[in-house]
Parts: sequence; C-alpha cells; structure tokens
Amino acid sequence: MSPANAPTRPTLTVGLLAGILAASTAAIFIRFAQADGVPSIVIAAARLTISGLALAPFALTGHRSDLRRLKRGEWLLALLSGFFLALHFASWITSLEYTSVASSVVLVTTTPLWVALLAPLILGERIQRVAMLGIVLALAGGVIVGASDVCVVRSGQLVCPPLKTFFGRESMLGNFLAVLGAWMAAGYLLVGRKLRAKLSLVAYVFVVYSMAAVVLAIIILAAGESMLGYTPLAYLWFLLLALIPQLVGHTIFNWALKYAPASFVSVILLGEPIGSTILAIILFGEIPGGLKIGGAVLLLAGIWLVSRGSREEPKTNTNEHGYKQAAPRQPTFPRSPK
Repeated sequence: MSPANAPTRPTLTVGLLAGILAASTAAIFIRFAQADGVPSIVIAAARLTISGLALAPFALTGHRSDLRRLKRGEWLLALLSGFFLALHFASWITSLEYTSVASSVVLVTTTPLWVALLAPLILGERIQRVAMLGIVLALAGGVIVGASDVCVVRSGQLVCPPLKTFFGRESMLGNFLAVLGAWMAAGYLLVGRKLRAKLSLVAYVFVVYSMAAVVLAIIILAAGESMLGYTPLAYLWFLLLALIPQLVGHTIFNWALKYAPASFVSVILLGEPIGSTILAIILFGEIPGGLKIGGAVLLLAGIWLVSRGSREEPKTNTNEHGYKQAAPRQPTFPRSPK
C-alpha cells in the first residue's frame, strides 16, 4: 500500500483499540478453558492450530506468490519466530493457573521493555536516556506486582514471608511464567520484523501462526497430551480464543506495524492489561489490591517511557500528495484528508 492510500492516524487508533478489546478477552477465555480441565499447553496449541487452519484457504490461494518468494533462510526465520510465539503462549497461558489475571497480563505486557533492551544488540538501535529511565521504572513495577501476591501492607509496613516461602508460592511461579512469556514475545517480534517487510499480512500471520501450532503440537505429543476428548464447552473456548484475541487482536497489531511507528503501537498495547483486569473483576471477582495497582501503574508508566524513547524520531518529508513520509524503516502517519 502506498503512503497516499495508507490509513490515517484516527483510523489506526480505532483499529488498534479494536485490537485491544479483542486481545483483552484472551485471559478470560483461557481461565474458562482451564476450569473445564484443559491443560494449558493444549489450550495454546488449539488456539494456534485453529488460527492457522482458518488462514490457510486465504494464504494458499490469494497469497501463494508471497510464500513462494521466501528463501530457505527466511523459512528458518519463520520457524524461529513461530517457535518463540509457541513458547510465549505456552508459558503465559500456564501462568494463569498459578497467578491472577491482573498479575499475569501486566507482566506479560512488558514485551516492549525487553524489545528495547535487546534492540541495540540485535537491530543496532540506540536506547535514549528516557527509555533507560522507563526500564528502571518498569522493572521496579514488575517486582512490586510479583511481590504483591505474597506480601501485604500492615500498619503502613510491608510484610513478606521468609525468602524460601516467598519463592515457593504458586503465584511467584505464575508471575515468572508470565515474564517468560514476555521474553518469548520479544524474540517473536525481533525475529519476525524482517519477515513482515517481505510478506503481506495474511501470508505473514499464516506462516508464523502455523509454525507455532506445529511446535506446540510436538510439545503436546512429548507431554503425552491430546487435543481430543474434552467437553463441547471447552472447544467453544478454543474457537473463541482463535477467532477473537488471535485472528482479530494479534492480526490487527501486525497490520498496524506496517503503517504506524512501533512506539505508537506499543503505547496503545498498554491498554490490554487494563481491559483484562476489568473483565476479571466482573467475571471472577479478582479485585487487585493497592500494592498491585501501584506496581502496575509504575510498570506501565515505565513501558510507556521505553516505547517513547527507545528510538529517535525519523526525519519526515512531504510527498506530492501532501502526506508526511518517514524513513523506510520507521514510517509516520499520513495526514487526515481535509
């Protein structure tokens, strides 16, 4: 799509908000599936398998030429990207068995933080001072969120169990798995960035979702699990997970990255833990305490600073159509038509 035909900033904002609403339902559907006795790894595999199968007719007919242009090295990158995505879902979904929706979603949303930390090493991008400040704030907030599941505030003092008990609590395991999910998502974004530039949206998400489904299927076989034999309601949760947070939410995010600065998309993505927490309050009665709320605010503020300061603003030019056009690697928004 040329810059003249690219979506305007209001269109991108509305689209990303729709993606946030869709993605916020993931933790809820997962909890319902877990309540039906479905193992976390099976939930992850079902989500990606259904998504890959749904995309197959469109990718293999209308986007076959894009797939044929992929070289061997690019297919290997696609496999690695899918591997990271598979481990992201496996670890994050498992975390919901051990910790609250609020803690899990807030911690897994630290993905932009880890992207900023790794970008200088992998992509050669320089981190600015404001981003470094954001990293410190986000890490402090993450520690507070993790500690909030085992520590309490009494008479104005923070009271925590002994260190051995602290690390032995299930909630801490869940929090660690959520952070692991963020690490894997960061790897997925960094590796997949080159592929997105070469592939159309449908071809790109089909390859990566399908690769992730294959990896998860292998893990299921190794664990002795199966995607068969569950209740009809469990399969409804599988279908909803694939259709709403995956095919709508994640695909909208991948669509937006072609036209919007990564910093803008990252800021919008911070709405996901808020949406999931609100849904968890309504459906599960999970009311986050003051310590957790404070840590979450600190963490999200840190991520916002990282997303704003992780890269320099590109120089822009105006083309013959009157649209602002940035450097190829970091396009800016076109102006809204007057």
